[in-house]
Amino acid sequence: MIMENGREDHEIEDMSMSMSPPSVGSMQIAGSNGFGHSIEFMSQAYLPNRYSEVVLKIVDSSINQDPPLPIYLKFEDVEFKVKNSQTDSNNPLKKMVTKVATQQVEQEKYKKILKGITGSIGPGEILALMGPSGSGKTTLLKVIGGRLLENVKGNITYNDVRFNPAIKRRIGFVTQEDVLFPQLTIEETLIFSAFLRLPTNMSKQQKYAKVENTIKELGLERCRHTKIGGGFLKGISGGERKRTSIGYEILVDPSLLLLDEPTSGLDSTSANKLLLTLQGLAKGGRTIITTIHQPSSRIFHMFDKLLLISEGYPVYYGKARDSMEYFSSLRFAPDIPMNPAEFLLDLATGQVNDISVPQEILGDQESSEPSKAVIKYLKLKYKEILDPKEKLENHGVVNTPKHLQLAIQVKKEWTLSWLDQFIILYKRTFTARCKDYFDKFRLIQALGIAIILGLLWWKSSTNTEAQLRDQIGLMFYICIFWTSSCIFGAVYVFPFEKAYIVKERKADMYRLSVYYACSTLSDMVAHVFYPTFFMIILYFMAGFKRTVACFFLTLFAVLLIAITSQGAGELFGAAVMSIQRAGMVASLILMLFLLTGGYYVQHIPKFMQWMKYLSFMYYGFRLLLKVQYSGDQLYECESIGGCRTLQSSPSFDTVNLKGGLQEVWVLIAMALCFRFLAYFCLRRNIDVCNY
Repeated sequence: MIMENGREDHEIEDMSMSMSPPSVGSMQIAGSNGFGHSIEFMSQAYLPNRYSEVVLKIVDSSINQDPPLPIYLKFEDVEFKVKNSQTDSNNPLKKMVTKVATQQVEQEKYKKILKGITGSIGPGEILALMGPSGSGKTTLLKVIGGRLLENVKGNITYNDVRFNPAIKRRIGFVTQEDVLFPQLTIEETLIFSAFLRLPTNMSKQQKYAKVENTIKELGLERCRHTKIGGGFLKGISGGERKRTSIGYEILVDPSLLLLDEPTSGLDSTSANKLLLTLQGLAKGGRTIITTIHQPSSRIFHMFDKLLLISEGYPVYYGKARDSMEYFSSLRFAPDIPMNPAEFLLDLATGQVNDISVPQEILGDQESSEPSKAVIKYLKLKYKEILDPKEKLENHGVVNTPKHLQLAIQVKKEWTLSWLDQFIILYKRTFTARCKDYFDKFRLIQALGIAIILGLLWWKSSTNTEAQLRDQIGLMFYICIFWTSSCIFGAVYVFPFEKAYIVKERKADMYRLSVYYACSTLSDMVAHVFYPTFFMIILYFMAGFKRTVACFFLTLFAVLLIAITSQGAGELFGAAVMSIQRAGMVASLILMLFLLTGGYYVQHIPKFMQWMKYLSFMYYGFRLLLKVQYSGDQLYECESIGGCRTLQSSPSFDTVNLKGGLQEVWVLIAMALCFRFLAYFCLRRNIDVCNY
């Protein structure tokens, strides 16, 4: 059993010895070699009317690895409904019908997805959820995993205890899509997961050993140093990616492992290897439930139990090997040699072209569709035969041992402190994004633009009004370039990583504040490096003031603009959380900042002046001017009127070249406010997400 510290572990073991009733089940210790040895968890079949004997076998190992806590799962008459989008329409006719027939419309307001599903499963078993697409398999998996809590009816218990946050951390959920960072290798992915999720009472060596054992258990030694890949990045195969996703979850020894279509997209050999892996995990004491669409005959016979769903209704529940015998007793039999899974799916969809059917099913219903008649008959027989049997045998008076009920309610707190999580997650974030940060094309872009601008403004001066305007134009272009680069560099981060954040937050891997701090600080490396590299080249080519103080103040102003722009980009991305809409919002606001920046329009009408105070480009541009130019500096000395001060230039009509601290504090305040708002938007959008 995984506990936060050794004291809790021994307390649970003591309870298991003193409180286990002999009539319900027993726990037997096969051997003991002292502290520091792992326990391999084995269980027999989950038999009706009693719990299987659980054998604990001590195996020599250097890892202090405890078995997963046994979970006996029961779900009875589970129903789930979703709101019908059609009821939200503004159709006046529908509103009138609502007033006339309130009860009927209330029934149409929600659409039922699951319609009274019952079953049970214990440690050491694999339950397969089968059915055609849209039958409700994935929905049931999410309901069991606690990922769908609203609009759920029925009774779901884990060791006779209802779902709660303590149970949540004992459930591993492998989604159909493999949500893994493509830039990391398999070994890096598992190591970071281990250090974030495994208990603090395990040493670093033990965590590394745990990762090593998981890699060997899943057969990933050959590709352990290969990147996950995906999209345009070449990486591991589909079967290896799926096994990595499973390893990501089993590292923390979840008691209940849920998998959504684990064999999807795999060839028969890879799928067979994957099921063999799951069998090994089940023998370790885990309760495993998987959805599967159309398995091969070999895979079908690997399942212990089978739940066949049709249109949200159960039509079979029991041992997988007994399914053919059950339907034969109902006089359904294939006319040609057929994979059992194909036969069952044909029945679940009502397609009985190559299946012999009892004649009385279709005899009295010539006008109705044969498929509907078959499904209706199967649902009726399930209610008559299988449903009462399951409720009597496994949902009756038999209860889970008291010590298991108490153990599953022990809440597992955060395994790491905020700072420890930050250190580990920062390393992972930087490792995953490092290639993007120091991409040679980004470096060439910064170098090329700096050289082009330097050549265009080569040794520029402020001797005349025209030359002064040229140099001010360069200042504004610097603002535009780094504002747009940093906004668009940050606006897509959260929309792109939304799936990763949601998945890892569902597993309570880390605090969201830790992720946000790591993300923004990691990205800040690039947002500081490239502007610095850019300005070192451009500053001296363009002929700006050649003093140490002026150079560093100008660089500071550009970096402040870049960091503020990054915060704005994060805010837009976190608020929208959509790749398409985030880019559109960023483009519109960037255009607004551009127009109110103080270069194109200096004398803005009074009723529109409020807009410029919202633009950080306005403050950044003014700060650059104040750093680079002095109001007492003379120019136009060769003109007829003689020398004039820069402050008297028409270019500075609305800018007082003295000071600059006001702009600095405003930009710092904006950078902080953007980030606080981005964090709250991110929390709001992530917390409401369910997959």
